[in-house]
Amino acid sequence: MSQVAESNKISEQKEKWGIVHIYSSYNNTIIHMTDLSGAETISISSGGVHVNADRYESSPFAAMKAANSVMEVAKTRGFIGFHIKVRAVGGVGSRVPGPGAQAAIRALARGGLKIGRIDDVTPIPHDTTRKKGGKRGRRV
Repeated sequence: MSQVAESNKISEQKEKWGIVHIYSSYNNTIIHMTDLSGAETISISSGGVHVNADRYESSPFAAMKAANSVMEVAKTRGFIGFHIKVRAVGGVGSRVPGPGAQAAIRALARGGLKIGRIDDVTPIPHDTTRKKGGKRGRRV
């Protein structure tokens, strides 16, 4: 009986960490929280869920709202900390995260959980494919 109680205490004290993936482009900000393996989705939210107009999807305000909604779910699931992976469009697109990335990180930091690492995981090609637009570029 005492061994069962001790094993329950050990399982309760085990720290639950997750990974928050922030994809930030100039059109939207998507915040996706997974477990440490990345296989199980804990919560997902985007800027477009929290604002009415399309032009505000990538705004810092929408990113803050999305981060707060992800944090609420993480707290109810019993997570005590998370690592952050920030991603821009990358490839032939922009390698700089959009305006919502910084605001999302700040909102997550104020959420009350521990932050482990903050990594930039923007895909950077070693030998890129051609950018769209053809040989003479986009003709307006």
